Amino acid sequence: MIELIQSEPVVTFRETATETSSQICLSKSQNKHNRLYATAEPLVEELCKAIESGEVTGKEETKVLAKLLSEGFEWDPNDAKKIWCFGPDQAGPNVIVEQTKGAQFLNEIKDSVQAGFNWVTKEGALCQEELRGVRFNLVDVNLIADSIHRGAGQIINPARRVFYASQLTARPRLQEPVFLCEVQAPDTVMGGIYSCFSARRGIVIGEEPIAGTPLVNIRAYLPVAESFGFAQHLREATSGKAFPQCVFDHWSTIASDPYEASSKAFEIVEAIRKRKGLKPGIPALDQFHDKL
Repeated sequence: MIELIQSEPVVTFRETATETSSQICLSKSQNKHNRLYATAEPLVEELCKAIESGEVTGKEETKVLAKLLSEGFEWDPNDAKKIWCFGPDQAGPNVIVEQTKGAQFLNEIKDSVQAGFNWVTKEGALCQEELRGVRFNLVDVNLIADSIHRGAGQIINPARRVFYASQLTARPRLQEPVFLCEVQAPDTVMGGIYSCFSARRGIVIGEEPIAGTPLVNIRAYLPVAESFGFAQHLREATSGKAFPQCVFDHWSTIASDPYEASSKAFEIVEAIRKRKGLKPGIPALDQFHDKL
């Protein structure tokens, strides 16, 4: 006899920002000689999809990318020319923009800041899920003149911490994957289909009769987290007359606040942190943001 351990299915979520940071965040290097200042703000959904589909990439020439962002997504042309990288892995729907004025030694710390940025976009502050749709602005740096005291060992960690702090001050939220679900069934079982969707946070977006048949084609959005066991539930509710077909469609921002103990987002964050072996509760801003 072999004992089987069965666990709940794992659904991947995304972390995002929904407002511009409420303050400029500061992080100091371990030797206290270097300071990084940053903010975060959300990217519009259209730009996120363009990056994910490959229409907008960091491989474009600076002028071409700047024109694309300024004309298509209303970016400031100066900001569009100063994108350091996309992330994670140079291709994700997150960017870092250099907005400093007259800062010295920037080119020498660029790789280290990008390393910190990649770390953050792969493992966000809420529950170490990947980031999506966040723009980080490096607004200022204060670096020591002696290059030996501003190497990668002194810059990567404060870069990571200042981006985490920026995310936490930009009204962070979770995004969940959503299926586009199509169901074909006789119109006599519509009531059972609608009740199945409503019980699982599904939203019906279309209902079309199929010409020449007594069947109706229903299209709905169904959160992936609610889809497990949905087919069986649907067959039971319709006496086996309805069969769903699901395909990933988009990411949807969960409206509830992950800081509110009674919210859906809070439950999800705590469950993910427990599964990953992290301490309960979202890290406090003080862990990442230093005082002047």
